[in-house]
Amino acid sequence: MTKLQITPEIEIIEETETELEPLYRVIIHNDDVTPMDFVVHILTSIFYLGTDRAADIMLTAHIKGIAYVKTLPKTEAERLINKAHFAAGLEGYPLHFSLEPE
Repeated sequence: MTKLQITPEIEIIEETETELEPLYRVIIHNDDVTPMDFVVHILTSIFYLGTDRAADIMLTAHIKGIAYVKTLPKTEAERLINKAHFAAGLEGYPLHFSLEPE
């Protein structure tokens, strides 16, 4: 008895060059209301920064008025900023982030 072996048909899909989304810098703005520990919490929980890095960013914003957070594709940056604004709004804080092109 001969065993029939069936080999799967493999389709090769060539990757076409897709346009990458432009990168944007997320900027945090200081305010005199939002507690520092809440800012660090937002930076660690929403922007996935380490605690030390988040504290440095928070202090830079506190001293200079603004600070660079991270660079992301535009839609991802907008999504995280909206999430941060929503979380701050739930607590009654005016925490504000903005975007600028890379």
